[in-house]
Amino acid sequence: MSAPDNEEFLHGLEIEVKAELDIAESSNLEDAARAPVTEWLFDPAEAERYEVNLRGLLGAVEAVEDQERRHR
Repeated sequence: MSAPDNEEFLHGLEIEVKAELDIAESSNLEDAARAPVTEWLFDPAEAERYEVNLRGLLGAVEAVEDQERRHR
């Protein structure tokens, strides 16, 4: 992969992860956890794990982008 293609990919990935993180953050986990289990649309614990994983992925993408910038 050439450098410009890699930059485009990383930038696009960062945008996608941030958008997904925005959705995850707006899911009102506290409200869902208070509802009876039979009314859950998603498992709040699983949603929290998903959000943590998104944050980790975003951190990794940003770290690779920083490394790419330093090597130019």
